[in-house]
Amino acid sequence: VGNYKRTVKRIDDGHRLCNDLMNCIHERARIEKVYAQQLTEWAKRWKQLVEKGPQYGTVERAWCAFMSEAEKVSELHLEVKSSLMNEDFEKIKNWQKEAFHKQMMGGFKETKEAEDGFRKAQKPWAKKLKEVEAAKKAYHAACKEEKLAISRETNSKADPALNPEQLKKLQDKVERSKQDVLKTKEKYEKSLKELDNATPQYMENMEQVFEQCQQFEEKRLRFFREVLLEVQKHLDLSNVASYKNIYRELEQNIKTADAVEDLRWFRANQGPGMSMNWPQFEEWSADLNRTLSRREKKKASDGVTLTGINQTGDQASQPNKHSSSLSVQSNTVQSVQSSYNPFEDEEDTGSTVSEKEDNKIKNVSSYEKNQSYPTDWSDEESNNPFSSTDANGDTNPFDEDTSPAMEVRVRALYDYEGQEQDELSFKAGDELTKMENEDEQGWCKGRLDNGQVGLYPANYVEPIQ
Repeated sequence: VGNYKRTVKRIDDGHRLCNDLMNCIHERARIEKVYAQQLTEWAKRWKQLVEKGPQYGTVERAWCAFMSEAEKVSELHLEVKSSLMNEDFEKIKNWQKEAFHKQMMGGFKETKEAEDGFRKAQKPWAKKLKEVEAAKKAYHAACKEEKLAISRETNSKADPALNPEQLKKLQDKVERSKQDVLKTKEKYEKSLKELDNATPQYMENMEQVFEQCQQFEEKRLRFFREVLLEVQKHLDLSNVASYKNIYRELEQNIKTADAVEDLRWFRANQGPGMSMNWPQFEEWSADLNRTLSRREKKKASDGVTLTGINQTGDQASQPNKHSSSLSVQSNTVQSVQSSYNPFEDEEDTGSTVSEKEDNKIKNVSSYEKNQSYPTDWSDEESNNPFSSTDANGDTNPFDEDTSPAMEVRVRALYDYEGQEQDELSFKAGDELTKMENEDEQGWCKGRLDNGQVGLYPANYVEPIQ
């Protein structure tokens, strides 16, 4: 009696399992979204670095094909995220709403119906079972009383002090006990027989309610299987034609890289094959020979502009990635810091992962394809950039200006809970250090007092006066 409650509880468990499955899908959708965003950011950053870097020609296009692959895969993963949330998540949510109906007093209508059905089917049998238990108890008590009366009678026969009247009373007690045993036994057997007769109907009624619960649970199990298969289809990119095309196209772009073609292009555009602007005789002109002011001289000495460079023959057919007007600056080439090693991250324990990542991004390539090269030349030793001072390593013409960025202490105006792994969380009134100014999307980079580095909304803080 009452064991049907396990079946009733399964209905409530089904509602909770719907919530668990929705949470499971929601977490996976967030992972897909974060991965897509990271792919996009990676592709954008490295595309800029490669385009500005020294690589050229078909190998550059093959390299950039990896960034294009990342952007396309990012779009596919955003579609996966959208499918999980807009289709699978919503489907479970709507099914749960249709299958489970909440009551005003709490609980679900389906749970109450199952509970009432089982209780109604079990009530008559439970009542007869109670009568059987009472009859059994009365019978056993009568048997105990009979045994006690027989024992007293037997003992009295051996006792000469008892008179015949007392002995007669004990014998009457034994007779009454035997009659009580017969009556209770008959009643016990009768109630047990009635219980046995009611059992088939009881089992039929209980099984009928149980089957209704089984059918309800079967709908949920079949629905879960259907949803899981749909989730599998949304996650399985291997069967998506566009996903296969991405890597087929990537392979083709890499195979089109041609070292001979790139060397020919470089010879034609940057080597002996490029168009030359040889010095020619120029007539005197008042405009060209007028006296320049000190400011104009300084401005003019910053660089030399070569104009009139025209490509001829095969050179014109090659993709020229630089402007036909080449502005050559006189300042030193800005390049990668010579002390940076991208493979020493594991040995660096003095900074956080995010700080190392930021340093890596900044130091990967500061090379500009359109950077200007010094045109001053002289046969004097004092102007030789490869003099003994530089050769001995005292100065490095390729070192960047490593002046530290200005850090500002700020105070949080509101509570903020980080939505992504690279975001900070803080409470109103907390103080932190702003490391970088606000970007185009309204985010700042900062560091908490515990050393954690990440992003936060710029309008959530104010400078500490």
